[in-house]
Amino acid sequence: MGGVRTRKQTARSAPPANGDLLVNGNGSAHSAITTRASSETPENIFLFFPNLIDALDGVAARYFEQSTRFGAVLDMVTDRCTTACLLVFLSSAWPRWALLFQGLISLDLASHYMHMYATLSMGGSGQSHKTVDKSRSRILNLYYNNKNVLFAFCALNELFFIALYLLSFSSPILSPSLLQPVSGSPGSSVQPGNPAHPAPSTLFASPYSAGALELARANKMDSTWPWIITIASSPVMLGKQFINVIQLVKASKWLAEGDIESRRAQGLPKGRRSK
Repeated sequence: MGGVRTRKQTARSAPPANGDLLVNGNGSAHSAITTRASSETPENIFLFFPNLIDALDGVAARYFEQSTRFGAVLDMVTDRCTTACLLVFLSSAWPRWALLFQGLISLDLASHYMHMYATLSMGGSGQSHKTVDKSRSRILNLYYNNKNVLFAFCALNELFFIALYLLSFSSPILSPSLLQPVSGSPGSSVQPGNPAHPAPSTLFASPYSAGALELARANKMDSTWPWIITIASSPVMLGKQFINVIQLVKASKWLAEGDIESRRAQGLPKGRRSK
């Protein structure tokens, strides 16, 4: 981690020669000098705040004696929304892993929706989704009933994705630059201002394309701490996804058991009438 150098650090120690060209993924060449100005745009980090204050809303509700079912559902919904927004960004930051991030969004939404619906329909409208009996699942019982376990899994899971968010602004491993120096290019003697050295704004057809956004994000920070956080929180993130799978399977089985009992009470399936 400490030995990994960001693109900014590399550029400081070995700046490209004036004659070197850079090419993007489409093969368009431009000057190495033009990439520096594009990395100065400040970045919005609004996604940090909902995740950092999420642990305080339940404490405040209990302290002021304002815990409600609406608040419990709203808490889960906002958690799903912030996580989904963060994963959508990561999908755009690393298109090669987009399918994986889409799968995580689907798993997160499906497991919590199924769990909430199964709790309300099978356990009654007055039962909390955090009330899970040990006979149904020891893992979910520990996850929801132990506040320390719940906080640790939720916090470190979100911290993992936030660290990936930071790595998209720094790591040359996960987010390699689309613009690489080409030594010995035939057009290396072309002077800045010629068609071989276009302005950064003209490199991509759309300023919101994956390439343009990566160019805008590049070299914003050092990658050491984001790598440390990512590696440290990754086991908990994987454990959280395992819990999501268990939650989805258990909720599906609970609903299926309810359907079987309901159909049995109604005498279904009824015998087919003879022709």
